[in-house]
Amino acid sequence: MDLIKFVEQEYLKTDLPDFKAGDKVTVHYKIKEGNKERIQLFQGDVIQRRNTGLNATFTVRKISNGVGVERIFPLHSTNIDKIEVNKIGKVRRSRIFYLRGLSGKAARIVEKR
Repeated sequence: MDLIKFVEQEYLKTDLPDFKAGDKVTVHYKIKEGNKERIQLFQGDVIQRRNTGLNATFTVRKISNGVGVERIFPLHSTNIDKIEVNKIGKVRRSRIFYLRGLSGKAARIVEKR
């Protein structure tokens, strides 16, 4: 088992910011279309972080034109260019799926000061 962790260490990113559920983040994601490559921004609230090591993921939720959009990103993906933490939220849970049922002002997350 230690041999697997030793091999995974080479692929782990070390320049990731510290964020958790409730934080508002902007993910700069590389998208390849044909032979072109561009960076697309996805800004929203982190509703969960899962696993550890190379297979760690996080889910970001935003409201786009009145419709909730969620996207799951692998934390150590080579397609993630940068992750920016915009606001640090104050929540009491590690998985805030209850936001899916809320709308408007009720879906706001209080900012930590």
